[in-house]
Amino acid sequence: MQHVIIGAGPAGVIAAETLRRLDPGASVKLVGDEQEPPYSRMALPYYLFDRIQEDGTHLRKQPDHFSRNGIEVLRARVTAVNTKARRLTLDGGKELGFDKLLIATGSHPIRPPIPGMDLDGIFSCWTLADGRNIAKRAGKGSRVVLMGAGFIGCIILEALAMRGVKLTVIEMGDRMVPRMMNQVAGGLIKKWCETKGVGVHTSTRVESIEKSGAALKVRLSSDKVLDADVVISATGVRSNLEFLGGSGIETDFGVKVNDRLQSSHPDVFAAGDVCQGRDFSTGEYSVQAIQPTAADHGRIAAANMAGRSVRHQGSVNMNVLDTMGLISTSYGLWMGVPGGESAELRDTDRYRYLSLQFSGDHLVGAQSLGLTEHVGVLRGLIQTRVRLGRWKDRLLKDPTRIMEAYLGCTQALGHNAGVLA
Repeated sequence: MQHVIIGAGPAGVIAAETLRRLDPGASVKLVGDEQEPPYSRMALPYYLFDRIQEDGTHLRKQPDHFSRNGIEVLRARVTAVNTKARRLTLDGGKELGFDKLLIATGSHPIRPPIPGMDLDGIFSCWTLADGRNIAKRAGKGSRVVLMGAGFIGCIILEALAMRGVKLTVIEMGDRMVPRMMNQVAGGLIKKWCETKGVGVHTSTRVESIEKSGAALKVRLSSDKVLDADVVISATGVRSNLEFLGGSGIETDFGVKVNDRLQSSHPDVFAAGDVCQGRDFSTGEYSVQAIQPTAADHGRIAAANMAGRSVRHQGSVNMNVLDTMGLISTSYGLWMGVPGGESAELRDTDRYRYLSLQFSGDHLVGAQSLGLTEHVGVLRGLIQTRVRLGRWKDRLLKDPTRIMEAYLGCTQALGHNAGVLA
Protein backbone atom coordinates (compact mmCIF):
# COMPACT_ATOMS: atom_id res chain seq x y z
CA MET A 1 0.00 0.00 0.00
CA GLN A 2 1.35 3.42 -0.98
CA HIS A 3 0.11 6.26 1.18
CA VAL A 4 1.00 9.75 -0.04
CA ILE A 5 0.34 12.93 1.93
CA ILE A 6 0.57 16.33 0.27
CA GLY A 7 1.42 18.92 2.90
CA ALA A 8 3.96 18.82 5.72
CA GLY A 9 2.11 20.89 8.32
CA PRO A 10 0.52 19.57 11.52
CA ALA A 11 -2.29 17.69 9.72
CA GLY A 12 0.13 15.99 7.34
CA VAL A 13 2.71 15.08 9.97
CA ILE A 14 0.14 13.64 12.39
CA ALA A 15 -1.47 11.71 9.54
CA ALA A 16 1.90 10.25 8.48
CA GLU A 17 2.68 9.11 12.02
CA THR A 18 -0.79 7.65 12.46
CA LEU A 19 -0.49 5.73 9.19
CA ARG A 20 2.88 4.35 10.18
CA ARG A 21 1.39 3.07 13.45
CA LEU A 22 -1.82 1.63 11.94
CA ASP A 23 -0.37 0.29 8.67
CA PRO A 24 3.22 -0.67 9.56
CA GLY A 25 3.91 -2.49 6.30
CA ALA A 26 2.86 0.35 4.02
CA SER A 27 4.90 3.00 2.23
CA VAL A 28 4.29 6.48 3.71
CA LYS A 29 5.47 9.54 1.78
CA LEU A 30 5.09 13.13 3.04
CA VAL A 31 5.41 15.78 0.32
CA GLY A 32 6.12 19.38 1.38
CA ASP A 33 6.86 22.32 -0.89
CA GLU A 34 9.23 24.18 1.45
CA GLN A 35 12.91 23.40 1.96
CA GLU A 36 12.53 23.59 5.74
CA PRO A 37 11.88 20.55 7.94
CA PRO A 38 8.15 20.28 8.76
CA TYR A 39 7.32 23.18 11.08
CA SER A 40 4.41 24.92 12.77
CA ARG A 41 3.30 28.33 11.52
CA MET A 42 1.78 28.94 14.96
CA ALA A 43 5.32 28.90 16.39
CA LEU A 44 6.51 31.80 14.21
CA PRO A 45 5.51 34.53 16.70
CA TYR A 46 7.61 32.81 19.39
CA TYR A 47 10.52 32.83 16.94
CA LEU A 48 9.97 36.53 16.28
CA PHE A 49 10.32 37.54 19.91
CA ASP A 50 13.31 35.22 20.41
CA ARG A 51 11.64 32.77 22.77
CA ILE A 52 12.71 29.96 20.43
CA GLN A 53 15.27 29.50 17.68
CA GLU A 54 14.39 28.30 14.17
CA ASP A 55 14.59 24.66 15.18
CA GLY A 56 12.03 25.40 17.90
CA THR A 57 9.41 25.85 15.18
CA HIS A 58 10.00 22.30 13.91
CA LEU A 59 7.10 19.93 14.54
CA ARG A 60 9.48 17.13 15.51
CA LYS A 61 12.75 18.03 17.20
CA GLN A 62 14.95 15.04 16.32
CA PRO A 63 16.48 15.48 12.83
CA ASP A 64 16.07 11.77 12.05
CA HIS A 65 12.51 11.48 13.38
CA PHE A 66 10.85 10.81 10.03
CA SER A 67 13.50 8.49 8.57
CA ARG A 68 13.66 6.58 11.87
CA ASN A 69 9.89 6.06 11.67
CA GLY A 70 9.89 4.96 8.06
CA ILE A 71 8.31 8.16 6.70
CA GLU A 72 9.88 9.46 3.50
CA VAL A 73 9.87 13.27 3.30
CA LEU A 74 9.94 14.69 -0.23
CA ARG A 75 10.56 18.39 -0.87
CA ALA A 76 8.59 19.18 -3.99
CA ARG A 77 5.49 21.05 -5.15
CA VAL A 78 2.57 19.02 -6.48
CA THR A 79 1.26 20.66 -9.64
CA ALA A 80 -1.48 18.18 -10.66
CA VAL A 81 -3.41 15.16 -9.42
CA ASN A 82 -4.56 12.41 -11.79
CA THR A 83 -7.08 10.35 -9.82
CA LYS A 84 -7.72 7.89 -12.67
CA ALA A 85 -4.07 6.96 -13.03
CA ARG A 86 -3.45 7.52 -9.28
CA ARG A 87 -0.43 9.69 -9.99
CA LEU A 88 0.81 13.09 -8.89
CA THR A 89 2.81 15.43 -11.07
CA LEU A 90 5.57 17.30 -9.27
CA ASP A 91 7.31 20.49 -10.32
CA GLY A 92 10.00 19.54 -12.79
CA GLY A 93 7.75 16.89 -14.37
CA LYS A 94 8.50 13.96 -12.08
CA GLU A 95 5.53 11.74 -11.19
CA LEU A 96 4.60 9.94 -7.98
CA GLY A 97 2.10 7.09 -7.68
CA PHE A 98 -0.32 6.49 -4.81
CA ASP A 99 -2.94 4.03 -3.60
CA LYS A 100 -4.38 6.35 -0.94
CA LEU A 101 -3.89 10.10 -1.00
CA LEU A 102 -4.31 12.74 1.72
CA ILE A 103 -4.58 16.39 0.68
CA ALA A 104 -3.28 18.49 3.58
CA THR A 105 -1.89 21.44 1.63
CA GLY A 106 -3.10 24.05 4.08
CA SER A 107 -3.78 27.62 3.08
CA HIS A 108 -2.00 30.73 1.86
CA PRO A 109 -2.29 34.37 2.92
CA ILE A 110 -4.56 36.60 0.89
CA ARG A 111 -2.77 39.62 -0.56
CA PRO A 112 -5.33 42.43 -0.75
CA PRO A 113 -5.60 44.30 -4.08
CA ILE A 114 -3.94 47.44 -2.80
CA PRO A 115 -1.60 49.54 -4.99
CA GLY A 116 1.97 49.07 -3.79
CA MET A 117 1.61 45.64 -2.21
CA ASP A 118 4.54 44.36 -4.29
CA LEU A 119 7.03 46.88 -2.85
CA ASP A 120 10.07 45.78 -0.90
CA GLY A 121 9.48 45.74 2.86
CA ILE A 122 5.96 44.24 2.74
CA PHE A 123 5.57 40.72 4.11
CA SER A 124 3.08 38.15 5.27
CA CYS A 125 4.04 36.33 8.47
CA TRP A 126 3.24 32.89 7.11
CA THR A 127 6.46 31.05 6.32
CA LEU A 128 9.74 30.63 8.13
CA ALA A 129 11.30 32.72 5.34
CA ASP A 130 8.82 35.51 6.19
CA GLY A 131 9.82 35.21 9.83
CA ARG A 132 13.50 35.62 8.95
CA ASN A 133 12.79 38.73 6.87
CA ILE A 134 10.64 40.34 9.55
CA ALA A 135 13.16 39.56 12.30
CA LYS A 136 15.90 41.16 10.18
CA ARG A 137 13.98 44.38 9.49
CA ALA A 138 11.66 44.92 12.43
CA GLY A 139 14.07 45.76 15.23
CA LYS A 140 13.58 47.90 18.30
CA GLY A 141 12.19 51.29 17.35
CA SER A 142 11.27 50.26 13.78
CA ARG A 143 8.00 51.66 12.48
CA VAL A 144 5.72 48.73 11.64
CA VAL A 145 2.22 48.80 10.17
CA LEU A 146 0.22 45.61 10.65
CA MET A 147 -2.74 45.16 8.29
CA GLY A 148 -5.40 43.00 9.93
CA ALA A 149 -6.40 42.47 13.56
CA GLY A 150 -7.97 39.05 13.19
CA PHE A 151 -6.76 35.95 15.03
CA ILE A 152 -3.53 35.64 13.05
CA GLY A 153 -2.92 39.38 13.12
CA CYS A 154 -3.26 39.55 16.90
CA ILE A 155 -0.79 36.70 17.39
CA ILE A 156 1.71 38.59 15.24
CA LEU A 157 0.86 41.82 17.08
CA GLU A 158 2.11 40.47 20.40
CA ALA A 159 5.36 39.22 18.88
CA LEU A 160 6.02 42.60 17.25
CA ALA A 161 5.25 44.51 20.43
CA MET A 162 7.73 42.33 22.34
CA ARG A 163 10.38 43.22 19.76
CA GLY A 164 9.98 46.86 20.82
CA VAL A 165 8.75 48.19 17.47
CA LYS A 166 6.54 51.26 17.05
CA LEU A 167 3.41 49.42 16.00
CA THR A 168 0.21 50.58 14.30
CA VAL A 169 -2.60 48.15 13.52
CA ILE A 170 -5.17 48.71 10.76
CA GLU A 171 -8.42 46.70 10.84
CA MET A 172 -11.31 46.99 8.36
CA GLY A 173 -13.83 45.66 10.88
CA ASP A 174 -15.37 47.77 13.60
CA ARG A 175 -13.47 45.91 16.34
CA MET A 176 -10.46 43.70 16.85
CA VAL A 177 -10.78 39.95 16.10
CA PRO A 178 -14.27 40.47 14.60
CA ARG A 179 -14.66 36.78 13.67
CA MET A 180 -13.92 35.70 17.21
CA MET A 181 -15.23 38.33 19.61
CA ASN A 182 -18.30 40.57 19.79
CA GLN A 183 -18.32 44.36 19.92
CA VAL A 184 -17.81 44.53 23.70
CA ALA A 185 -14.90 42.10 23.89
CA GLY A 186 -13.28 43.25 20.64
CA GLY A 187 -13.51 46.85 21.83
CA LEU A 188 -11.86 45.97 25.14
CA ILE A 189 -8.97 44.25 23.35
CA LYS A 190 -8.46 47.43 21.30
CA LYS A 191 -8.46 49.59 24.42
CA TRP A 192 -6.00 47.21 26.10
CA CYS A 193 -3.60 47.40 23.14
CA GLU A 194 -3.76 51.19 23.12
CA THR A 195 -2.83 51.32 26.81
CA LYS A 196 0.25 49.27 25.89
CA GLY A 197 1.36 51.83 23.32
CA VAL A 198 0.00 50.18 20.17
CA GLY A 199 -1.91 52.40 17.74
CA VAL A 200 -5.13 50.74 16.55
CA HIS A 201 -7.37 52.01 13.73
CA THR A 202 -10.63 50.06 13.33
CA SER A 203 -13.21 50.61 10.55
CA THR A 204 -10.22 51.68 8.47
CA ARG A 205 -8.69 50.41 5.22
CA VAL A 206 -5.26 50.77 3.69
CA GLU A 207 -5.83 52.53 0.36
CA SER A 208 -2.28 52.46 -1.04
CA ILE A 209 1.39 52.01 -0.18
CA GLU A 210 4.13 54.07 -1.77
CA LYS A 211 7.90 54.18 -1.55
CA SER A 212 9.44 57.34 -0.11
CA GLY A 213 13.22 57.03 0.10
CA ALA A 214 13.99 54.14 2.44
CA ALA A 215 10.53 54.33 4.03
CA LEU A 216 7.04 53.29 3.00
CA LYS A 217 4.06 55.65 2.99
CA VAL A 218 0.84 53.91 4.01
CA ARG A 219 -2.26 55.88 3.06
CA LEU A 220 -5.44 55.08 5.02
CA SER A 221 -9.12 55.48 4.14
CA SER A 222 -9.23 58.19 6.84
CA ASP A 223 -6.73 60.17 4.67
CA LYS A 224 -4.06 59.72 7.33
CA VAL A 225 -0.61 58.73 6.03
CA LEU A 226 1.69 56.55 8.15
CA ASP A 227 5.45 56.21 7.73
CA ALA A 228 6.65 52.63 7.98
CA ASP A 229 9.88 50.67 7.74
CA VAL A 230 7.97 47.39 7.48
CA VAL A 231 4.37 46.54 6.52
CA ILE A 232 2.95 43.15 7.47
CA SER A 233 -0.21 41.83 5.83
CA ALA A 234 -2.44 39.54 7.92
CA THR A 235 -5.73 39.96 6.08
CA GLY A 236 -6.93 36.37 5.90
CA VAL A 237 -6.09 33.05 4.28
CA ARG A 238 -7.45 30.86 1.50
CA SER A 239 -7.19 27.09 1.00
CA ASN A 240 -4.53 25.79 -1.39
CA LEU A 241 -6.67 24.17 -4.09
CA GLU A 242 -5.27 25.41 -7.40
CA PHE A 243 -3.35 22.21 -8.22
CA LEU A 244 -6.60 20.17 -8.08
CA GLY A 245 -7.97 21.64 -11.31
CA GLY A 246 -8.97 18.83 -13.66
CA SER A 247 -8.56 16.17 -10.97
CA GLY A 248 -12.28 15.51 -10.61
CA ILE A 249 -12.05 16.10 -6.85
CA GLU A 250 -14.96 18.29 -5.75
CA THR A 251 -14.02 21.56 -4.10
CA ASP A 252 -15.79 24.62 -2.76
CA PHE A 253 -14.00 26.80 -0.19
CA GLY A 254 -11.95 23.67 0.49
CA VAL A 255 -11.97 20.02 -0.53
CA LYS A 256 -15.50 18.73 0.05
CA VAL A 257 -15.51 15.67 2.30
CA ASN A 258 -17.92 13.31 4.07
CA ASP A 259 -17.86 12.41 7.76
CA ARG A 260 -14.88 10.12 7.17
CA LEU A 261 -12.94 13.06 5.63
CA GLN A 262 -13.18 11.26 2.30
CA SER A 263 -13.40 13.39 -0.84
CA SER A 264 -15.53 12.73 -3.91
CA HIS A 265 -12.90 10.11 -4.83
CA PRO A 266 -13.03 7.16 -2.39
CA ASP A 267 -9.24 6.89 -2.05
CA VAL A 268 -8.55 10.62 -1.64
CA PHE A 269 -8.97 12.31 1.74
CA ALA A 270 -8.45 15.84 3.07
CA ALA A 271 -7.37 17.38 6.37
CA GLY A 272 -6.57 20.76 7.88
CA ASP A 273 -6.98 24.21 6.35
CA VAL A 274 -7.77 22.75 2.93
CA CYS A 275 -10.58 20.52 4.22
CA GLN A 276 -14.20 21.65 4.20
CA GLY A 277 -15.15 19.53 7.18
CA ARG A 278 -18.09 19.32 9.54
CA ASP A 279 -18.67 22.03 12.13
CA PHE A 280 -19.73 20.47 15.43
CA SER A 281 -22.06 23.31 16.39
CA THR A 282 -23.93 23.85 13.13
CA GLY A 283 -23.60 20.47 11.40
CA GLU A 284 -22.62 22.38 8.25
CA TYR A 285 -19.40 21.87 6.34
CA SER A 286 -16.86 24.69 6.41
CA VAL A 287 -13.12 25.36 6.50
CA GLN A 288 -11.79 25.85 10.04
CA ALA A 289 -8.23 27.09 9.73
CA ILE A 290 -7.08 26.34 13.29
CA GLN A 291 -4.41 23.91 14.44
CA PRO A 292 -6.55 21.76 16.80
CA THR A 293 -8.88 21.01 13.87
CA ALA A 294 -5.90 20.16 11.65
CA ALA A 295 -4.61 17.70 14.26
CA ASP A 296 -8.01 16.00 14.61
CA HIS A 297 -8.41 15.79 10.84
CA GLY A 298 -4.96 14.26 10.41
CA ARG A 299 -5.64 11.45 12.88
CA ILE A 300 -9.12 10.64 11.58
CA ALA A 301 -8.24 10.77 7.88
CA ALA A 302 -5.22 8.53 8.41
CA ALA A 303 -7.27 5.98 10.35
CA ASN A 304 -9.71 5.74 7.46
CA MET A 305 -6.91 5.53 4.91
CA ALA A 306 -5.56 2.57 6.91
CA GLY A 307 -8.88 0.74 6.61
CA ARG A 308 -10.54 1.72 9.88
CA SER A 309 -13.99 3.33 9.96
CA VAL A 310 -13.76 6.47 12.07
CA ARG A 311 -16.42 9.18 11.87
CA HIS A 312 -15.59 12.82 12.28
CA GLN A 313 -18.13 14.22 14.73
CA GLY A 314 -17.27 17.78 13.78
CA SER A 315 -14.80 20.33 15.07
CA VAL A 316 -15.73 22.80 17.78
CA ASN A 317 -14.94 26.33 16.64
CA MET A 318 -12.41 27.23 19.33
CA ASN A 319 -9.96 30.10 19.62
CA VAL A 320 -7.68 31.05 22.49
CA LEU A 321 -5.68 34.24 22.04
CA ASP A 322 -3.06 35.98 24.16
CA THR A 323 -2.87 39.66 23.22
CA MET A 324 -0.05 41.27 25.18
CA GLY A 325 -1.07 39.41 28.32
CA LEU A 326 -4.84 39.67 27.92
CA ILE A 327 -6.33 36.20 27.31
CA SER A 328 -9.48 35.97 25.19
CA THR A 329 -11.40 32.86 24.15
CA SER A 330 -14.38 32.00 22.00
CA TYR A 331 -16.17 28.69 21.49
CA GLY A 332 -18.88 27.28 19.28
CA LEU A 333 -21.74 29.63 18.40
CA TRP A 334 -20.27 32.53 20.37
CA MET A 335 -22.50 35.00 18.53
CA GLY A 336 -25.67 33.24 19.73
CA VAL A 337 -28.55 31.59 17.89
CA PRO A 338 -31.97 32.89 16.78
CA GLY A 339 -34.38 32.60 19.69
CA GLY A 340 -31.62 31.68 22.10
CA GLU A 341 -30.91 33.23 25.48
CA SER A 342 -27.68 34.70 26.79
CA ALA A 343 -25.94 35.72 29.99
CA GLU A 344 -23.28 38.39 30.23
CA LEU A 345 -20.84 39.68 32.81
CA ARG A 346 -18.86 42.89 32.26
CA ASP A 347 -16.10 44.49 34.31
CA THR A 348 -14.62 46.83 31.72
CA ASP A 349 -12.31 48.63 34.15
CA ARG A 350 -10.55 45.32 34.88
CA TYR A 351 -10.83 43.97 31.30
CA ARG A 352 -13.07 41.12 32.38
CA TYR A 353 -15.88 39.83 30.23
CA LEU A 354 -17.93 36.62 30.03
CA SER A 355 -20.73 35.81 27.61
CA LEU A 356 -22.71 32.55 27.53
CA GLN A 357 -25.07 31.57 24.70
CA PHE A 358 -27.86 29.03 25.14
CA SER A 359 -30.16 27.07 22.86
CA GLY A 360 -32.86 25.53 25.01
CA ASP A 361 -31.02 24.27 28.08
CA HIS A 362 -27.75 23.58 26.23
CA LEU A 363 -24.71 25.84 26.25
CA VAL A 364 -23.85 26.33 22.56
CA GLY A 365 -21.36 29.20 22.60
CA ALA A 366 -19.21 31.33 24.88
CA GLN A 367 -16.69 34.15 24.97
CA SER A 368 -14.39 35.19 27.76
CA LEU A 369 -11.86 37.94 28.29
CA GLY A 370 -9.37 38.06 31.15
CA LEU A 371 -10.91 34.93 32.70
CA THR A 372 -8.80 31.83 32.16
CA GLU A 373 -10.13 29.51 34.86
CA HIS A 374 -13.21 28.53 32.84
CA VAL A 375 -11.50 27.66 29.54
CA GLY A 376 -11.75 23.86 29.74
CA VAL A 377 -15.20 23.90 31.33
CA LEU A 378 -16.73 26.06 28.60
CA ARG A 379 -15.43 23.77 25.88
CA GLY A 380 -16.51 20.67 27.80
CA LEU A 381 -20.11 21.82 28.29
CA ILE A 382 -20.45 22.79 24.62
CA GLN A 383 -18.81 19.67 23.22
CA THR A 384 -20.68 17.18 25.44
CA ARG A 385 -24.05 18.89 24.78
CA VAL A 386 -24.98 18.18 28.37
CA ARG A 387 -28.45 19.33 29.43
CA LEU A 388 -28.13 22.08 32.01
CA GLY A 389 -31.58 21.69 33.56
CA ARG A 390 -32.02 24.02 36.51
CA TRP A 391 -28.42 25.22 36.10
CA LYS A 392 -29.38 27.22 33.03
CA ASP A 393 -31.51 29.64 35.07
CA ARG A 394 -28.73 29.94 37.61
CA LEU A 395 -26.23 30.78 34.90
CA LEU A 396 -28.55 33.36 33.37
CA LYS A 397 -28.46 35.15 36.74
CA ASP A 398 -24.74 34.59 37.40
CA PRO A 399 -22.58 33.28 34.53
CA THR A 400 -19.54 33.00 36.84
CA ARG A 401 -21.11 29.83 38.32
CA ILE A 402 -20.07 27.92 35.22
CA MET A 403 -17.74 25.59 37.16
CA GLU A 404 -20.52 24.73 39.62
CA ALA A 405 -22.84 24.06 36.69
CA TYR A 406 -20.30 21.78 35.06
CA LEU A 407 -19.74 19.76 38.22
CA GLY A 408 -23.45 19.61 39.01
CA CYS A 409 -24.42 18.41 35.54
CA THR A 410 -21.62 15.91 35.07
CA GLN A 411 -22.05 14.43 38.54
CA ALA A 412 -25.78 14.04 37.85
CA LEU A 413 -24.97 12.23 34.61
CA GLY A 414 -22.64 9.88 36.45
CA HIS A 415 -25.26 9.16 39.09
CA ASN A 416 -27.94 8.46 36.51
CA ALA A 417 -25.59 6.21 34.58
CA GLY A 418 -25.02 4.22 37.76
CA VAL A 419 -28.77 3.91 38.41
CA LEU A 420 -29.42 2.77 34.83
CA ALA A 421 -26.61 0.22 35.04
